[in-house]
Amino acid sequence: MLQPGSTIGIIGGGQLGRMLAMAAARLGFRTIILEPQSGCPASQVANLQIAAPYDDESALAELAQACDVITYEFENVPVEAAQRLTEKKRVYPPPIALEVSQDRFREKAFLNDCGIETAPWQLVNDSAGLAAALAAFDGRGILKTRRLGYDGKGQVQFRGDGSDDVAEALAAIGNAPAILEGFVAFEREVSVIAARDRAGNVRTYDIAENVHSDGILATSTVPSAISSATAEMARQAAEKLLHALDYIGVLGLEFFVLPDGTLLANEFAPRVHNSGHWTEAACAISQFEQHIRAIAGLPLGETARHSDCVMENLIGNDIARVPELLSEPFAVLTLYGKAEVRPGRKMGHVTRLKTSK
Repeated sequence: MLQPGSTIGIIGGGQLGRMLAMAAARLGFRTIILEPQSGCPASQVANLQIAAPYDDESALAELAQACDVITYEFENVPVEAAQRLTEKKRVYPPPIALEVSQDRFREKAFLNDCGIETAPWQLVNDSAGLAAALAAFDGRGILKTRRLGYDGKGQVQFRGDGSDDVAEALAAIGNAPAILEGFVAFEREVSVIAARDRAGNVRTYDIAENVHSDGILATSTVPSAISSATAEMARQAAEKLLHALDYIGVLGLEFFVLPDGTLLANEFAPRVHNSGHWTEAACAISQFEQHIRAIAGLPLGETARHSDCVMENLIGNDIARVPELLSEPFAVLTLYGKAEVRPGRKMGHVTRLKTSK
């Protein structure tokens, strides 16, 4: 168990690292950020930034020397770097979670091996493989690169209307190894935020219902419009996944909800998750503090919420709405300290609490 004054290393300097550093400070911990971009959002609230690439050997050695435990804020951290760090210090979540989540083929197979159902999918290595997969899915599906790609990037949709070109689709994703995921007739998308500590104890937050726009999360609403049975299925799936990975920390697991209330897992993120940002406003213990507690060897906190709420991402020029948002009663605003506004860039979020007043 870490003592107050201990130092936590965070690989990645974005908004998630920023909010983790703030949660760590509340518990009396110091934080050091490893991030190549100087002045990144996380560095603005951390004790120190090591400005270097994530795989820089001397920077990794410096981080390991200075920290008592190391975590990360995004899933594209080089696995080899995380593995090297484990030779010197504890790294949570374990690098296996990175390995699995970074490859959609491995991720789907791992979820299925855990008994967690997903949408139908097939591996695509070339044009012949894509043509065969499309034939199996009646010409419809979403082509996704096995690696990288997020917020709708690295994806091509096939509508089955005869206008799709296999070679053109593969070129659009750089002819990278991919999977084809079949369409599913789902009613809504939900996610569960779950945490596991060093002793194997698991806590889950209430299920959030998510709406996406242009592939980017727009809102998360709690409670979601699902049955208690469906919510329990989501929690059980998350617990299975956490135990299978021997996971320590917070994880986000996304699902499609079918008309009969059953679930198909979409993907998981081995980190604190955008759809869990509402917890900082509507729970005594946010997902960020929960993650710090887990990796520090501290008891997990209560996950019950005290309010219903809707979390809205502020994308690009939404940042101009800040004065208006600050005028709203029961709205909790969090900005990420990003100086440059770009289309599609997450600049902050606001959580609107629903009260009885």
